[in-house]
Amino acid sequence: MNHLIKGLNYLINRKENMKKNNQKFAERLKELRKEKGLTQSQVGAHLGMSHQNYRRWEVGERSPSGETLIKLADYFDVSIDYLVGRKNEK
Repeated sequence: MNHLIKGLNYLINRKENMKKNNQKFAERLKELRKEKGLTQSQVGAHLGMSHQNYRRWEVGERSPSGETLIKLADYFDVSIDYLVGRKNEK
């Protein structure tokens, strides 16, 4: 029983950490887009997707694939670590 409780606590903490990381990514993505004076539609078009799907990243509803993270980092000329909130240096 004790192992079950520890396992559940681990999963809950992991989910909370993932939520925080996703929120940081969403904030950075929106900030970078606005710094360049771009619309969600413009960035979505560059990535070959609709602005609705792109918007889901900015509001924290979804996360991009690793391949797309690389494209976003290249597009905004920042590191992936900056984009996902692991570092504060672009």
